[in-house]
Amino acid sequence: MNDYRQALPDEVLMAVEKPARYTGGEINSVIKDKDKVDIRFAMCFPDVYEIGMSYLGIQILYTMFNARDDIWCERAYSPWPDLHRIMKERNIPLFALESQDPLKCFDFLGITLQYEMCYTNVLQILDLSGIPLHAEERGEDDPIVIGGGPCVFNPEPIADFFDIFYIGEGETVYYDLMDAYKANKAAGGSRLDFLKAAAGIEGMYIPQFYEAAYNGDGTLASFGPKEEYKSIAPEKVRKQTTADMDQAIYPEKPVIPYVQVTQDRAVLEIQRGCIRGCRFCQAGMIYRPFRIKSLDTLKNYSKYLIDNTGYDEISLSSLSSSDYPFLGEYLDFLIEEMGERKVNISLPSLRIDEFSLDVMNKVQDVKKSSLTFAPEAGTQRMRDVINKGLTEEDIINGATLAFKGGWQKVKLYFMLGLPTETEEDIQGIADLAELIAETFYDTVPKEKRTGKVQITVSTSFFIPKPFTPFQYATMYKPEVYLEKAAALNAAIKGCLNQRAIRYIWHDAKTSVVEGLLARGDRRLCSVVENVYRNGGIFDAWTETFDYDRWMRACEEEGADLDFYIYRGRGLDELLPWEFIDAGVTSEFMKREWKKAQEETVTPNCRDACSGCGAASYGCGICKADRSQFKTPTGHCY
Repeated sequence: MNDYRQALPDEVLMAVEKPARYTGGEINSVIKDKDKVDIRFAMCFPDVYEIGMSYLGIQILYTMFNARDDIWCERAYSPWPDLHRIMKERNIPLFALESQDPLKCFDFLGITLQYEMCYTNVLQILDLSGIPLHAEERGEDDPIVIGGGPCVFNPEPIADFFDIFYIGEGETVYYDLMDAYKANKAAGGSRLDFLKAAAGIEGMYIPQFYEAAYNGDGTLASFGPKEEYKSIAPEKVRKQTTADMDQAIYPEKPVIPYVQVTQDRAVLEIQRGCIRGCRFCQAGMIYRPFRIKSLDTLKNYSKYLIDNTGYDEISLSSLSSSDYPFLGEYLDFLIEEMGERKVNISLPSLRIDEFSLDVMNKVQDVKKSSLTFAPEAGTQRMRDVINKGLTEEDIINGATLAFKGGWQKVKLYFMLGLPTETEEDIQGIADLAELIAETFYDTVPKEKRTGKVQITVSTSFFIPKPFTPFQYATMYKPEVYLEKAAALNAAIKGCLNQRAIRYIWHDAKTSVVEGLLARGDRRLCSVVENVYRNGGIFDAWTETFDYDRWMRACEEEGADLDFYIYRGRGLDELLPWEFIDAGVTSEFMKREWKKAQEETVTPNCRDACSGCGAASYGCGICKADRSQFKTPTGHCY
């Protein structure tokens, strides 16, 4: 029977910020009798509750696991530093929200890895749970710690802390893994026996079964299964991909938080993957091939989500919403179906073209919020280098249509420090912002203006990510990044319309640490542990990030920053993540890297197949019958 109790005493809840983060009991949360299930799975997001509750992936897996009578999946999140201190002082173990039971009591602890700067929070979760940090130190009574999410496409900097990494999309073989666990348990098998069985399931990577050897210069000489595991652990671990998006499990009754979270709305995934081939974009590569949900499926889920949540806004989730072939028809349905219920429609990730602006006019016919453009680069040469597939004419035409449509606020996103970047490319960002401001004044007559045009230029610093053509690129030191930002700031201040343009930039030091972790190898595990043991948590947050702590840890653990961050990778170098088959081949990456140097554009998947390797999955845009991928303008993907 369930013996529910609140894990935190009232005096603790009253002493911390936002106690509702920790009490559970939310609408649509699942409660089961723990004595009547075979497997207890704690799904954990290594960041604060408000961030984790906004993440769709956990809601999908939560629904999928709890659909089985023999599994109870619960949720856990990183305690904010105020509660972290109290839990350490009072020796209170970290717990799951639904049952309030300690995580150490569970069979599995699943941790989603959405961004590298959460790595110290992974150790926080293990430490507060009383689970040994190192996988090889765990005993038979400790949970199996499994990691998933985009960061597992290079899991090596945190490999020591996980028993298993699930490579790819969770809807495919998680049930197989659970069945293997039940079978091993029934047979009286050990923890090691289960890990051996897991290694035989496609997509499962067991770090302790593998070993690395290094060259004299520190580069990787070889990586593969240890001798005793060669018969069970694959040389290449293949990414798992959901072939049929209509059949994939999706939450009809997502858990509704009691506190306001980052994405406080119903979220509906309309497609997965991207037809665009931006050379810096990891998501666009690792989520290939491009797959859509049918119009009927989306209509049904729209009704379920609004009926079961009470939200007054629905957000359409994808990497590029404009590329959904039935977007116009679907929005007509939403407007007709949801209009009377006063449900707003949010459309992130739109390309700024005539069709997209027509779509936005439908959903924002009264109040015009900010429009977001993501040119990424200021000159056509640089946009060709990154394969953005966007011309200055496209951008200005989009701005003209937007201003005619009544928008006056524009956000522009760019990157600094891209491969082959020159001073002219930095100046080009200011020139483009100025040109858009001029377009407003040329387009909108003075008598029709309700105020000044407001343009916000935002820059992040380029970080090379695994499984992108730019994985071979170098990074710059923080002071160089800041020099680039200063040069752009000066250029913007020199614009004729400078008062209409605001400039903000990302933190350079955070970018450098993220770059360290993105392309690091297993030797960085000691650096992550050093940072955590010296007080590092919530490194994704400006107020808690400490750059000097990371630099001290690198020095103490012998991690050479010039080696890990400030050098390019040779095309013949064995990279730490190359044991993963992500669907896109290394030959494609190298080919695209060379084309970037030549400033040559590769067409998107709608116009031509680039031979990236994703066709091996035989689904979505890569399958033979592509008639379902017609666009609103009649083009066929």
